[in-house]
This record gives sequence, C-alpha cells and structure tokens, in this order.
Amino acid sequence: MTTTSMTPGDGPVATVKKVAVVGGGTMGNGIAQTFATSGFEVELVEVKPEFVERALGTIAKSLERVAKKQEWPADRAPAVLARIHGGTSLDVAKECQLVVEAVHEDFRVKRGIFERLDAVTPPEAILASNTSSISITEIAAVTKRPGQVIGMHFMNPVPVMALVEIIRGLATTDATYGVVAEVTTRLGKTPVEVNDSPGFVSNRILMPMINEACFTLMEGVATKEAIDTVMKLGMNHPLGPLALADLIGLDVCLSIMEVMHQGLGDSKYRPCPLLRKLVKAGHLGRKSGRGFYEYPETPKKA
Repeated sequence: MTTTSMTPGDGPVATVKKVAVVGGGTMGNGIAQTFATSGFEVELVEVKPEFVERALGTIAKSLERVAKKQEWPADRAPAVLARIHGGTSLDVAKECQLVVEAVHEDFRVKRGIFERLDAVTPPEAILASNTSSISITEIAAVTKRPGQVIGMHFMNPVPVMALVEIIRGLATTDATYGVVAEVTTRLGKTPVEVNDSPGFVSNRILMPMINEACFTLMEGVATKEAIDTVMKLGMNHPLGPLALADLIGLDVCLSIMEVMHQGLGDSKYRPCPLLRKLVKAGHLGRKSGRGFYEYPETPKKA
C-alpha cells in the first residue's frame, strides 16, 4: 500500500487523515469515537445542533468508561474528544478523504446524502456507507464516482466489536477496497471482504435467526425468556436473539428483513407479523424503553 496521495481524478486517496461521519446515532457516534481514538480528525454531522450535542455527550461518557477500564492517562480521553468536531452541514466533508454515512436504513435518505457528498467532497474522496442491508451498487449509482463508493458495515457496539464488513459494489475498484481495508486495520479492526447482496453476510445469517425467534414466540412455542436461554446456553450465544433484537432496534431488524425479502424474493425472509406489530406500536427495543423486554431506565419515546 502506497502512502502518497493521488491527484484528483486518478482514483481514491491513498492516505486518510480526516474523516466525516454522517449521523450521530448509536452507530454514528461509535464510529466517530473509534476513528478519533485511532488518531483521525473527525467531522460529525447531524441534522440539528441538539443532536450534535447529544452525540458528543454520549461519546464523552463512553470515553470516560474506556479511560477508566483501560487506565488511560488523564489527558487522553479529552484529547480524543477534541479530535471530533460537530456540525449540521455536509459541507464540512469538503476537506475529508473518507466519509462514512451512518443514518437510518432508508434508501431515499441515503440517496440525498450521497448526491450531496458527491458534490462537495474532493474528487478523490471515498464515500462509504454503514448500511446493514441496502445495496452498495444502488447507492453508488447516484454518484459520479461509483468506483469510490463502498460499504463499511461496523458492528454494534462499534468501539468494542472487531469486525468490519467491507462491501464491494459492482463498480468498487481494487484501489478503493485497498484504502478502506488499510484504514480498517488502522482502527484496530479486522476487515472482511464481502460482495454486494441483500443483508451481506452478517445480517443474511443473523436476521433470519432473530425473525424465526419472533415466530417461535408468536406461535407460543416458548416464552421469550426460554427462547433466549436456549440460544445462550445451548448455542453459547452471549445474548439471546430476542434480547439482541432489542439491542439492535426492532425497527432496524424489520427494515433489514424487508430488504432481504424484496431483494431475494424468497418467502423464508418474510418478516414476522409480531415484529411488525411491535414496531407499529413504537416498541423498538432498548432505545424506546420497550421491545420484547422492558427497559425502565430508558425514557420511552415514540
């Protein structure tokens, strides 16, 4: 891997120093924290100033916990936080060599973001999406640089989980993949190359298991506690599938199942009616205070 930057139009930059993260939710703030911890300068973009402040506050608390657990020097956590700059305009990405989009799973929203990023970022910048199921090829097609569009699917919680699925769209170049794989390694994570397909690898396997657990509960085969205990003790999973769905967000699980059902055209990916019902009720899991389980410490929101 070369360490000298390419000139505009020659392909993606070979050295990434400054990164923009679009979206400051659970995944976005974790991605921003991970990049900053590894020495990158980060522009964190949200739609409202209060969302920016909330994301920065979440990152600050997370860094405090990490610093205490890993016995960091007193000045390290503040220094990491200082590398993250919050804002509400995508224009801040104009000086970034890499952008990671981490908004909710809605292609229409992502399309608008990538069209704007394509206009404001340097021609050689790489545009990545943290999407968990939407086609990278389809996202890339709305830009004038499809060869420099790629998927970087981080796992939750981002600062802890070692895997990043690197998804190649139809047009993604070897040079783009090489830069992103090298950046992922600099983050202390393991890049795994995956081709573009609904759900990729992680969710193609994980979400049907969660969906089947929903059917098992809906059909009265066992209680939610029994289902999760079977998978934890019998399969050595750290979390049962229903508790894991609450952690991921039931709305996210439903969205991924819908993408796979539509994209693969197989009835085995049909979302469970119980999952749909809970999402319609606003029971989205931990983030709303209630999903399959209740979380009284979390303020309930629609």
